[in-house]
Formats: sequence, structure tokens, C-alpha cells
Amino acid sequence: MALVKIRDGESFESAFRKFKKSCEKAGILSDIKKREHFEKPSVAGKKKSIAARKRAHKKVRTGGFKAREQE
Repeated sequence: MALVKIRDGESFESAFRKFKKSCEKAGILSDIKKREHFEKPSVAGKKKSIAARKRAHKKVRTGGFKAREQE
């Protein structure tokens, strides 16, 4: 649950901005979007394994480490 304490004299815009940031931090919107449509467990498992395969392939391509910015 996202709670925001509003100070005296604080504008609605700043309070709304704080509320949006706390919702984003809590992951509320992403959770709602994920649960919007029912996904069968077999489909969810298949998506999870495909994502793991993509991560492994990307790790092999990059040599197992993330590229750092050149200084």
C-alpha cells in the first residue's frame, strides 16, 4: 500500500508526484498489469524458460560480464 504524508501548504501536484513515485517503488502498477489477464501455469512456465534461455544466450555472447563504459 502506497502511503504519502502531506505537509501543510504542500500542493496537490507535489503530493501526487510523491504518490506516483511510491506506487512505482512498490511495484503496484506492474503487478496490476501482470494480473490483468489470467495466464495458464504451462504458459507462464514456458515464458519463464524462454526468458532464462535468452539471458543465458546473452551471457555467452557478452563473455559472461556486462560491458562497462570506457573512461
